[in-house]
Amino acid sequence: MAGVEGWELLMALAGVCALATFILYGADKYFAVKGRWRVPERTLLLCALLPGGPFGALAGMRLFRHKTRKASFLAINAGGCIVQLLLASLVVDGPTGA
Repeated sequence: MAGVEGWELLMALAGVCALATFILYGADKYFAVKGRWRVPERTLLLCALLPGGPFGALAGMRLFRHKTRKASFLAINAGGCIVQLLLASLVVDGPTGA
């Protein structure tokens, strides 16, 4: 792909993963309210490990008011956001910040 840098592809992937995770949290909340089959917690947490996943997860937790009482979800997703922001800063700026 001419003119597309690796970090641009990574940011696009992160956006897609964040959106998918957000939708998954919304679907699980909908299924919970309707008393239907649920998305396993392991799946929700694994999605938070994807690039951009914790941002979608936190947005889904907040907007859908889903899994907000589970400290493990908040800790993993917030921690994932911090780690991914730190890694993104290394990718964009390089290890020296120059």
